[in-house]
Amino acid sequence: MKPAGFWVRAAAWTLDAVPTFALAVLLSLPSLRALPVALAHASQALADTLAQALLRALEPGATGLLALMGLWRDPALLASARALTHALLAGLTPTLLWFAALTCAWHVLGECSRWHATPGKRALGLTVAGADGRAPGPARSLLRNLAGALSWLSLNLGHLLAALPPAHRALHDRLAGTQVLGPETPLPRWAWAWLALQALLGLLALGWAAERLSAALEAALLRAPL
Repeated sequence: MKPAGFWVRAAAWTLDAVPTFALAVLLSLPSLRALPVALAHASQALADTLAQALLRALEPGATGLLALMGLWRDPALLASARALTHALLAGLTPTLLWFAALTCAWHVLGECSRWHATPGKRALGLTVAGADGRAPGPARSLLRNLAGALSWLSLNLGHLLAALPPAHRALHDRLAGTQVLGPETPLPRWAWAWLALQALLGLLALGWAAERLSAALEAALLRAPL
């Protein structure tokens, strides 16, 4: 066994995230049901405000490029952006809280089992151990997973520390005195395919969001009085 690298750990974590996220969604369905309508209204309001700001910037006598560059300071535009952010957070916060709690419990229970690993880690031959190589106890496992919040709050820089050889220890591993060990063999092809699928889905989601925003802005420009 050797210290596990970043990509195998990422593949294992996302495998574990599938059941916990699905359960989190089920437990927060009431807030999620209202999310599409709230997002539609907030997005439309933002598109209408942006369309009006663009038309003002392009009016004869306007400062043109300078006016366009100053859009990010437009009070109405900032208010619409804040309203969209509020709608998104209001709808997703219950799901994210459930997901965080379930993920923490899932990982602690897995790491304290006789395999010292979650199902996702077991699928890739990974185990969690103390810095001395022995199995972590419940307290250390809980500390490790609570410290994982810092890896997320650091914009994932804490997770990226797992890419640094030779220890490949993420921020939460360093704080809790743990390490993730894996086999000497390369990452299996199916795991690379799993990671590629996630990247593809992420790109499709970004493309869909950009298309929806573009369509909303186009509709807002058509409705705006000339």
